[in-house]
This record gives sequence, structure tokens and C-alpha cells, in this order.
Amino acid sequence: MNVHDIRRQFPILDQEVNGKPLVYLDSSATSQKPIQVIETVEKYYKEINSNVHRGVHTLGTRATDAYEGAREKVRKFINAKSTQEVIFTRGTTTALNTVAASYAAANLNAGDEIVITYMEHHSNIIPWQQVARRTGAVLKYIPLQEDGTISLDDVQATVTANTRVVSVMQVSNVLGVINPVKEIARIAHENGAIMVVDGAQSAPHMKIDVQDLDCDFLAFSGHKMCAPTGIGVLYGKKHLLEKMEPIEFGGEMIDFVHLQESTWKELPWKFEAGTPIIAGAIGLGAAIDFLNEIGLDNIAQHEHKLAAYALEKMSSVPGMAIYGPLDAAKRAGLVTFNISDVHPHDVATVLDAEGIAVRAGHHCAQPLMKWLKASATARASFYLYNTEDDIDKLVEGLVKTKEYFSDVF
Repeated sequence: MNVHDIRRQFPILDQEVNGKPLVYLDSSATSQKPIQVIETVEKYYKEINSNVHRGVHTLGTRATDAYEGAREKVRKFINAKSTQEVIFTRGTTTALNTVAASYAAANLNAGDEIVITYMEHHSNIIPWQQVARRTGAVLKYIPLQEDGTISLDDVQATVTANTRVVSVMQVSNVLGVINPVKEIARIAHENGAIMVVDGAQSAPHMKIDVQDLDCDFLAFSGHKMCAPTGIGVLYGKKHLLEKMEPIEFGGEMIDFVHLQESTWKELPWKFEAGTPIIAGAIGLGAAIDFLNEIGLDNIAQHEHKLAAYALEKMSSVPGMAIYGPLDAAKRAGLVTFNISDVHPHDVATVLDAEGIAVRAGHHCAQPLMKWLKASATARASFYLYNTEDDIDKLVEGLVKTKEYFSDVF
């Protein structure tokens, strides 16, 4: 893949911030959008704009075809068996909440176990806390190894015959760890539990085959994979989704409404109440076309190379602490770090003055911050449009940050 050709397709990257060329290293929070996606959304509003599934006029038909066409692109992207298994949501958070509020709340009882890890994003912790509170289920955590990875022996020890749900992120948004979700799913199923995968940080960066993983549910967001904000996907095995009740009610998701009761449409529409996120879904379809054209394997290889380069270069900065495995083969394209005696928000502020965008804070992972014994961290995350030159500028900025605060204090 030619990164320089790819960069030219992202208009936002061709600008200066604080008088310096923009170096965008915050793609784990949200990715930038290629011109193809921007133009696809613009075309929808200029030429197609209409509600879906309801009208028989030409614009309504075009909108419906484009919307459902995007669903088919998602199906192929994750290798689902049917478009009935692909539900459009607002994002990963909504998708995970749907599984917790619909499937888990109806199927768990007092004493049942929900198993997650210390590295989970808040959107894969809080919904399970709420289910446990309402049902009397027990929330358990798989311990982490010293480098932040998961041991399958610990998974075997934590998941028991009482476990009903195992929910794990495929890639950590803090540690960069790539978790063995296929093997975890096998252990979950051997114990009679379902497997939920948070794919927010994996779907943009690597091939996902839900049939090969044998996960029961998968959640991911469009805005982290070159698509618009406000659109995401919940994949679920058909036989599970068919038994689940919707958690939102209103137009579009109904079959018949009577005075005292109602019935629902078939999958996937019973989970898509109201006017759906039409432009977002069509934009997601365009983003999938874009990523497929470049190749997910090529993107993953490029990011592993950047991660290895970043680990090597950043380790040379005085006072640098890097979290997660130092073996680039075990991590995705992000590096979370702290510099001794410098608060991560100060690090991010100095870097921003140099035109470099990184993330600072607890990254919606406060239990993991506690495990790391850090109140906050800084994070540089890479994507298909980043280069080794971006990392060189980051390291120069980090050295300048360290020198500045050494002089101040």
C-alpha cells in the first residue's frame, strides 16, 4: 500500500495546526474520513434523501436500496451468514447495551456469572454492572498478566459452569493488546456461556470473520473505520436475535399495533426503531469499500510496522513508561505512555502546540488505570494514513516536552 497516495484521499490531513503541519495520532478515538466517504454522504443528501422502507416513490426506493446495500456490505465485511444478523446501531456502546439489556437481562438469574476483563472500555463494563444489579448475577474479571495480556489458563480458571456471558474486547484501546477471542469463545461455549466481542478497536484494523471466531455477538463503530459518526453495528447469531426482545419501540420496527399489544417485524428491523441512521449506514458502506480496496491485511501489516517503530523510538525518550507488551507482534497500532514527572494532559498540550494530536486521560478505562497504578495516560494511535515520519515528529515533541518541564521544575 502506498501511504502517501492514501493520505491524499484525506482532506483534513492537509492543514496546519498551531502553525505546524497536522500530525494526527488519535485514530483510536475517531478516524479521519476519506473523500470517497464524504462525497457519498453528500450525494445521499443532494440526490437521494428520503426515508427508507416506507415510501413507494423513486427517492424512497433509492434510499432503501442504498441503506440495505450497506447492510450487505457489512455482512460480507464480517462474514455473517445473513443480513438478518446485521443490525445498525449508533455505535459500539449502543450495540453492547442492546445485548446486555435485551439478551442478558432476560436470561440471567441470581448466581449466574458475567465474565469480562480489567482492560475493558466502560461501555463493556457498565452495562454488565447494571445487569448484575438487576438480576443478582455476579460480575467477574479475568486477571491480566504483568504485560497486560490475557492467559488462557486464567480464562479457564475464571469461566465456570455458572458463567452465562463472557464479554471481551478484541483489541485494547489502552494496551494495544490483541486478545485471543476465538480461543476465549471456545472456552465460553464449553461452559455453556455466550461470547460477546467488543470489536471497536479491531474492525477498522484487521479482518474479522464472525463465523471463524464463533462469537455470538460482535459490536463495532463506523466512526473509527473511516465512516461517519453516529453509525455502528451489532452482529448477532440469528437464533439468539430471534429470541430477544427489542429495547426501543415505535415506528419501523412493528408488524401490527393493536390497542393493547403489538407484534414486531422480523430481523433485523425489529431492533431498528424509528427513522434509521440512513446517511451514516450508506457512509459506512462507502468506508467498507475503501478499506476493502486497500486490504485489511495490508492495513494490519502497516500498523504493526508503525507500532514496532514507535516502540523502538519512544523507548529512547528519558523517563518514558510504555504500557502493554513491548513485543509489537502482540499489539495493534497504538502506544499508551507516560513521561515521568509530567502529567499526560501537559504532554498532550505541548504536543498540540507542535501540531501533534494525541489522546490524554483515562480513555474510558478507569479500572485498567487503577490496575496500571496510573490516574491517566497519553496515547498515540496509528492508522492507514500514518507514517514513520509522523512518529519521528511525535518523538521530537516528546523530547521537547521532557526538556521543557525539566527546565520549569
